[in-house]
Amino acid sequence: MIDLHTHTILSDGELLPTELVRRAAVHGYTAIGITDHVDFSNLEFVLGSLKRVKDAGKEWNINVLIGVELTHIPPVKIEKIVAQARQLGAELIIMHGETLVEPVAPGTNAVATHLGDIDIIAHPGLITIEDAEAARDNNICLEITSRKGHCLTNGHVARIATEVGAMLVVNTDAHSPADLISEQRALEIARGAGLSEKEAVQVVSVNPKKFLK
Repeated sequence: MIDLHTHTILSDGELLPTELVRRAAVHGYTAIGITDHVDFSNLEFVLGSLKRVKDAGKEWNINVLIGVELTHIPPVKIEKIVAQARQLGAELIIMHGETLVEPVAPGTNAVATHLGDIDIIAHPGLITIEDAEAARDNNICLEITSRKGHCLTNGHVARIATEVGAMLVVNTDAHSPADLISEQRALEIARGAGLSEKEAVQVVSVNPKKFLK
């Protein structure tokens, strides 16, 4: 299992980064992205802290990627914070997409998908064909999620992404130990979103590997 979207006590998660990594290793994960919520107020703090635990998985044979989830950023400021995150060493940049269950600013998906230096649009909600095409053209993945609430539009995201040829990944958006899942469960979530068995394997087992160093 490769999970590219998780949270720790550095934002609103329940676990220390090292404990999250350990629990993921016990669940059979081979790689995990720690992507705590950030805005301009805590970007440097979060990435600086995660750098100190970058090697936490070596003893447990799990690859740890450090990153951020840019959360509720005004669309006009997204490009600026993306550049800052890369300069500070983010290996993964996730954009908090226009989920149905939070008041994300309209236009977030559009701006984020047209930038070339974002990796994943998390829970992008009722994403448009135009924005999905931009994600495809900029090699940005769209997320199918196991997270309650955010998962309401998994079927729509999968259908639109498949229609335009945009890349998909399955992530947990884990905030607690109970949120971690097996690869089999991730495959079931992908199938539940309407993907074929072959497509589900691609999304769960192949697509995430592009982020591994």
